[in-house]
Amino acid sequence: MLKPNGTGLGRIIKAAKCSMQGFAASWKFESAFRQETTLAVISVPLAAWLATSVSQFALLVSVWCLVLVVELLNSAIESLTDRVSLERHELSGRAKDMGSAAVFVSLVIVALVWGAALYERFV
Repeated sequence: MLKPNGTGLGRIIKAAKCSMQGFAASWKFESAFRQETTLAVISVPLAAWLATSVSQFALLVSVWCLVLVVELLNSAIESLTDRVSLERHELSGRAKDMGSAAVFVSLVIVALVWGAALYERFV
């Protein structure tokens, strides 16, 4: 029996389209995503200048990609929670707070990795 989402190239194209819709929605509705994306884009040339190796460059860029992934997941949690109910509920608040904490941890990772790269470059 065929899967409802198709197979092969058709499924890949549909998945890519859904991904682009997700990026567009995040850009349109999530200011944190716009801010973090802007910082990530600005960081790429800075990483090229700061990095002392290709591996370090990849790490400096990858940690920003991690932030964007976590922000997308956090936004999805918030959207789904709001879809279920706009009433205040302890579990809804906890889910949103945990998503926010995940974003915070990813930003701490950015600070640690970039701080280590700055230390290596200048100290």
